[in-house]
Amino acid sequence: MIKETQTHLIVLRRKQVESRTGLSHSTIYARIAAGLFPSSIDLGGGRAVGWLESEIDQWVQSRINESRKDA
Repeated sequence: MIKETQTHLIVLRRKQVESRTGLSHSTIYARIAAGLFPSSIDLGGGRAVGWLESEIDQWVQSRINESRKDA
């Protein structure tokens, strides 16, 4: 019997991303432009955007790893 694996994608809105990262919206967009933060995804309607939770979690973990290199 083949076991099916389901991946649940969770989309975070900007306020949730700000809360998880501690970054302001202007810093988030500046880092996206510099290639230093995950890009948002278009949720339709022209203004609605979100980020994949898994990508934000990976970014936060990378910041933790980077900050602890020198420790």
